[in-house]
Amino acid sequence: MDGITGVEQALRQAAPHLLVDVVADLLRERHGALRVELRLADYALRSLQLVERVPGSAPPVPVHGSPQGRAFGAQEPYVTEEADGLSAHLPVTVRGERTGVLTVTVPQVGDLVPLLADLRHVCEALGHEILVAERDTDLYDRARRAARLTLAAEMQWQLLPGRSCARPEFALGAHLEPAYATFGDNYDWSVSADHLTLSVTNGMGEGVEAALLTNLALNALRNARRAGLGLADQAALADQAVYARYGGAAFVSVLLLRFDLATGEAEAVDAGSPRLWRLRERSVEPVPFEAQLPLGMFEDSVYVPQRFAVRPGDRLLFGSDGVYDAASPGGESYGERALSRALLATMLLPPTQVPGAILRELATHHGDSPLEDDALVVCLDWYGRRGRPDPDFPETGDF
Repeated sequence: MDGITGVEQALRQAAPHLLVDVVADLLRERHGALRVELRLADYALRSLQLVERVPGSAPPVPVHGSPQGRAFGAQEPYVTEEADGLSAHLPVTVRGERTGVLTVTVPQVGDLVPLLADLRHVCEALGHEILVAERDTDLYDRARRAARLTLAAEMQWQLLPGRSCARPEFALGAHLEPAYATFGDNYDWSVSADHLTLSVTNGMGEGVEAALLTNLALNALRNARRAGLGLADQAALADQAVYARYGGAAFVSVLLLRFDLATGEAEAVDAGSPRLWRLRERSVEPVPFEAQLPLGMFEDSVYVPQRFAVRPGDRLLFGSDGVYDAASPGGESYGERALSRALLATMLLPPTQVPGAILRELATHHGDSPLEDDALVVCLDWYGRRGRPDPDFPETGDF
């Protein structure tokens, strides 16, 4: 088989658990590949785990300080010399979602350009097929685990749309900790031709009860959104679903937003504790909204969206209370000043790397003891759409 079409056909015809084997056979035939390895990022984004028949039998490599990690972080190929040839490490990424790294070892070659171009195509096809294959096999999901997930964390990760997404108008990245034992924090997004809808949620409680609560609220929001309802009605129907189940004994905090991809105009419903900060021209400011009732606290709550606007070049940071309320050993909250410093310090990083960097800074602030609450960070970079109005257009409710 020749070209990317042949790779795609071979992968589509393969059994879900044999995708790496098919790629290895193709690359041996095309380029005389000596070794082919696929490593997937673990849930905590600290290591790259080898996809193999018996997960965990080979040691992981760190995301920071390894050739594979360099390719993963930079999202660019990285080539190293080996005793028997060259190893090309290439990111496997699908629609902005950083999945892992494919490493291909080949004998010495005179021209790397055609090799790397072909491997890029292979990685793209492989990434898409892994997303499809995960419906039918646990192989790739098991490979991502550097430790066992708690049941609550299992439930929460299954809700997530991914950890990053990219479109011409925006790019976003998200992460939550403790990755293997998260409770009620979660996020969700959906992109259409005209809008990005984003939610950051925090269900009260701990463990499975918090995960069940968040699961109910998030699926209620999705149900309303997929029915074509506006932002206020999405919040109202999710509020009714939570109240009908818990009668006010449990509730969910949510920050719900909808962005117009053409204009940057946005509306928001602030129903609880998640907060938003904006980095614009090296200035960090909190974006205040009128606080409304958390979902499920009272029967038949009414929600009113507020309007604001984002401009090309804006970076938005969303954080749960597990971030800004996290205390140091001396009792000092992480707070807005530390968040502002962290946001400025990471301004040159792509949005996919910002949440992890801030959560590592948070861990340093918190000290050696584990976090008392789960912590969630979402970073959104806004580029705008070409041909959109001037970035200084009049903005209703601009903060």
